[in-house]
Amino acid sequence: MIFKTFEARLTFRVLLLLVSLSLPAIVVVNGMAEVLVFLVPVVIYQVYELIQFVKKAQQEFDQFVESVHYRDFSRHFNEQQAPVELEVLRKGFNEINSTFKALTQEKESQFQNLQQVIALVNTGILTYELETGQVVLLNESLKKLLHLPHLSTVHALANRDEALYQEVLKLQPGHTRITTAHTTYLEKTSFKVLLSATAFQNAGRMYKLVAFQNVNEALDETESQAWQKLLNVMTHEIMNSVAPISSLADTLKNRLHQTTIDELTQDDVDDLEVGVETIKRRSQGLLRFAETYRNLSKITTLNQETVYVQDLFHNLQRLMQPTFDQKNIQLRIQLKNPQISLKADPNLLEQVLINLLVNAIEAVKENPAAEIVLSAFTDAEDKTVIKVSDNGTGMSREVQEKIFIPFFSTKKNGTGIGLSLCKQIILLHRGSIQVQSEEGAGTSFALRFS
Repeated sequence: MIFKTFEARLTFRVLLLLVSLSLPAIVVVNGMAEVLVFLVPVVIYQVYELIQFVKKAQQEFDQFVESVHYRDFSRHFNEQQAPVELEVLRKGFNEINSTFKALTQEKESQFQNLQQVIALVNTGILTYELETGQVVLLNESLKKLLHLPHLSTVHALANRDEALYQEVLKLQPGHTRITTAHTTYLEKTSFKVLLSATAFQNAGRMYKLVAFQNVNEALDETESQAWQKLLNVMTHEIMNSVAPISSLADTLKNRLHQTTIDELTQDDVDDLEVGVETIKRRSQGLLRFAETYRNLSKITTLNQETVYVQDLFHNLQRLMQPTFDQKNIQLRIQLKNPQISLKADPNLLEQVLINLLVNAIEAVKENPAAEIVLSAFTDAEDKTVIKVSDNGTGMSREVQEKIFIPFFSTKKNGTGIGLSLCKQIILLHRGSIQVQSEEGAGTSFALRFS
């Protein structure tokens, strides 16, 4: 709309010039050559005026392009003192300048807000170009965390902490990793940091953003709490065995002091035999406890391969079906996509699912319509999820908070390491295990794998 007047004026001038150029031919044909004396100056003037008209418009346009090139959107084109033919053109330039100026101010405001947020967050942020390693962002939190006054390229980090530099390079976008950072500021210190990475593209270049979070205190606190829980459980188990052994041994000692070999009756021998057998049994219990604890900490490596969930479910069904038939339990398998697969250690993953199925069998034993559901799907984050659900007795919130603690068990003869081992195996796969349960409504365990 804003250029229609300009186009009309230009069109009018061109048409008028065409008419003026046609008149000499008409005049010559009619034998009126003397009229050319008057027509030629008119044509010359029209050509000159057209050139000046286009030249003014070109100059105005050049000024507008220059302001855009240098991002000088404060420039204003005077509309009131403009020639009539350029008034609408200048008005259009001013409107475009005003729009660009508003957008620039908005982006500048957003940029300033983002800079303030980045400066205030307690997480270190490093952004660099993947191809050249050129650092484009290094916030104050990271400078303080690593005692880095400046970092021109990410490769310069190797001069201060080679191990951390390698971890940053190896960290894939979308993944997290806990590693150790070292600083030599004032004195040599080391601490644990949680690294998180993402990648993005801007202006045809790929960039990697790495977040550094000091988790040393959190890990120390978590480790301390874990040790406290473990020591409480171990103390409880050991005292349960040692206290009776000590008491029984003291009783047997006193009994022997009160009698001699010749005075021993059959009842005395029977009592001594029962006492020694009890001590033996409790000692074996302590040995089993120690063996259980050793098994809990033994699994550290995986033999990973591509595992198809459909094959995994079929193996479990063949293995467990006789037990389900014997206990009158219905097993349902839900697998909409038979091509779902994951990288895992098949033996350990199968052991985890067997453990969960055994627990589910125990949970549904009082239900006349007992049912266990084994399902798998891919969630919104493209993670493979395997679920074991039952319609059994369920668990209270208090029990749910403790079931993954080593040696905690709700079963009378349970060792309390089954779910602890399951969790350890899933964590080794860089996955997670979660439980959802309601008393009287059943339980569901979900295994998530990246």
